[in-house]
Amino acid sequence: MRASVVAEKAGVRTVSIVASGFIPQARSVAKSLGVENLPIAEYPGVIMTDSPEVFRSKVDALVDQIVEGMATPLKAVAKVKEPGPKDVVFRGTLDAVQDHFADKQWTDGMPVVPPTVERVERFLKFTDRSPDEVIGSLLPEKRQLTVWNVAVNGVMAGCRPEYMPILLSVADAIVEPEFRIEDAGSTPGWEPLIIVNGPIVKELDFNYGSGAMRMGRRANTSVGRFLRLLFTNVAGVRIPPGATDKGSFGISFNVAMAENEDACAQIGWQPFSVDRGFRRGENVVTVQSVVAVTPPMYTAGNTAREVVRTLAEVWGRGTCGYWAFTGVMFSKWCPVLALSPSIAKVIANDGWSKDDLRKFFYDTVKMPAGLMERYASEAGLTAFNLRRLVEEGSTPKEYWESDDPNREVRVFVRPEEIGIVLAGDPDRNQARGYVNNHIQGPPVSKRIELPAGWERLLKESRG
Repeated sequence: MRASVVAEKAGVRTVSIVASGFIPQARSVAKSLGVENLPIAEYPGVIMTDSPEVFRSKVDALVDQIVEGMATPLKAVAKVKEPGPKDVVFRGTLDAVQDHFADKQWTDGMPVVPPTVERVERFLKFTDRSPDEVIGSLLPEKRQLTVWNVAVNGVMAGCRPEYMPILLSVADAIVEPEFRIEDAGSTPGWEPLIIVNGPIVKELDFNYGSGAMRMGRRANTSVGRFLRLLFTNVAGVRIPPGATDKGSFGISFNVAMAENEDACAQIGWQPFSVDRGFRRGENVVTVQSVVAVTPPMYTAGNTAREVVRTLAEVWGRGTCGYWAFTGVMFSKWCPVLALSPSIAKVIANDGWSKDDLRKFFYDTVKMPAGLMERYASEAGLTAFNLRRLVEEGSTPKEYWESDDPNREVRVFVRPEEIGIVLAGDPDRNQARGYVNNHIQGPPVSKRIELPAGWERLLKESRG
């Protein structure tokens, strides 16, 4: 698709062959890259489930569409003017507002708080940044992300005004090119996860204990929901009928995770934010993709090796193992392990640091090479081949030491990219593992900038 857009801009006619289910997304991507009405020939059905004979017959049938596409000139499309920041887009009852916003696909399917000018301006009191500041441009719809529309979506999500500094740092993270928000609608259906660190966790009453990832605590729930609304309303990542989101199933949680830094201090571990390059005591948000979550992992024992063996099997070889080909093929594959303080305490009391834990997973979690290649092929990466990757120099030599498909290869390529967070019920022996979608949504961390007079503003907001 990108190659077709480049060719069209250079004056070379092209026709892109796209499977049926991807056509709305293809048109959206072409539009975001500056070419509307890109000629497309439709391959009907699902390529990966067609037999070779059916595949050939469908390809032969594409000839007429390709000829027509090559002969049809591109048509100019009039741009739709969007309302200004303070324009009133609708007036009506609360129920009418909900219906109107739902019809426009401006919601996440749940009722929203109407973003009146008055409500938005209350949020703006909690930042020293100008409401007109352009933070960046978000694909696929190339809409400008501003301080104003951050506040608008914060209001809609049910956030409190004092959450605004966190919301702005989240916005700063997702506009970074390395986050690749343009891939947020890919078929794995990943969700963004926010991890919050620093004194602000307690100041704003984030839950980091029992039920840490359940909806219920306003801070966790509304801040997580805010980012999904930002994806929808600014980036334009929408499920059908908008169809820029091609997630085949998707996963839903959209609850921000806060770390239990008291527990970190008690066992002598640095918090997640320090692992990310910040100082202890700084307020930090990290945003990354999550494509899969493990079941609750219970583990027992009074030594480090006893309590981590199940984590290695279920999270490591199971959930991460299935998606490990993405870590081998791409950079920035950063799975996260959330440990209850009780488990982390056993590990630390046995003399293990976070790096020791990462090294354990790196050294011991392995899978058959042939299985990794099969998983990649069935996901559509039919050219994935460990021998070729090693010969190209993009993958460590140890991944191809023979042609034996049963040889064991590492699941984790770079142990330093494994994230470890302490959260959850401190009175239970449970952990959860999260897997990100490789270069799509790698972790991006930003310091939370508090406005002048933060403590006074916080006191006033709480009455």
